[in-house]
Amino acid sequence: MKVGIISFAHGHAYSYANALNNLPEIELYGIADEEEVRGKDAAEQFNTKYFSDYHDLLKEPIDAVIITSENQKHFEHVKAAANHNKHVLCEKPLSSNVKDAEEMIKICREKGVILQTAFPVRFNKPVQNAKQTIDTGDLGNIIAVKGTNRGTNPGGWFVQKEKSGGGAVIDHTVHVVDLIRWFTNAEVTEVYAEIDDKLSDGEIDDTGLLTMEFDNGMFATLDCSWSRNKDYPTWGDVTLEIIGTKGTLSVDAFAQKLDVYSSDGVKWNFWGDDMDERLIANFIQAVKENKDPFITGEDGLRALEVAMAAYHSSARKVAVMLSEL
Repeated sequence: MKVGIISFAHGHAYSYANALNNLPEIELYGIADEEEVRGKDAAEQFNTKYFSDYHDLLKEPIDAVIITSENQKHFEHVKAAANHNKHVLCEKPLSSNVKDAEEMIKICREKGVILQTAFPVRFNKPVQNAKQTIDTGDLGNIIAVKGTNRGTNPGGWFVQKEKSGGGAVIDHTVHVVDLIRWFTNAEVTEVYAEIDDKLSDGEIDDTGLLTMEFDNGMFATLDCSWSRNKDYPTWGDVTLEIIGTKGTLSVDAFAQKLDVYSSDGVKWNFWGDDMDERLIANFIQAVKENKDPFITGEDGLRALEVAMAAYHSSARKVAVMLSEL
């Protein structure tokens, strides 16, 4: 199978490319990137062809593409890939706005191609163990979840709203919302959010605290702030405290590590799951078997809707129903 990558704007492109090269019978056919130096460097690093125009890559005999461009460009790239009958794995968030995300799903459905959203945390072993525990009913009815997805401000296009669609809230809300939906099969109905730019220069949001109501009566809170300083041992976290009527379960997705202390401070030596590799393998399997992906475009849309509702809530200083979007 031949797979291409459109844009190395997002850092996850590098781990996805590594994963493709590690999979048997998979060829990373080419990399398209409008930034020539970045694209050529990536093509050389991963021993593949460079295309300055993504349309040229899509004309090649590839089966699928991975899109890791700026959020605002996802719509353009997914639409083009679907029109060339290429299956798509799109980096999260699915888009920079709900309207484009809905159109992306529609186009891919009409063209009969897979659209999978890149939510690799579903492939983390502690997260999967939590899902299994919830499914057994050992926790009883889930009544509340407290989550965090805190990170370091990534800078670059992430803090340029015209390219990203927003800051920490659009960047770090979607992972945890996807996990809660997956765990509970419940949908968010209402969001209240406090959002601000407290920690860094510029006017992009870097702090956010969300409260969400679900259609099954459950509620959840989420800290999605870029609150990790530059000296913190790692870029961020994903944690969940899941409260049920029969018990409570705590999940730390990145606890598979050693803390290494030295005169330079503390570093993390991570030995755990390669979630990106498992994500790519899952996408490739879906393409090979021509089946619905484990994580759909609709999953990406539902998570994006929550982030957008959070922005509306913060601006209006009221709780927002998702049905109002």
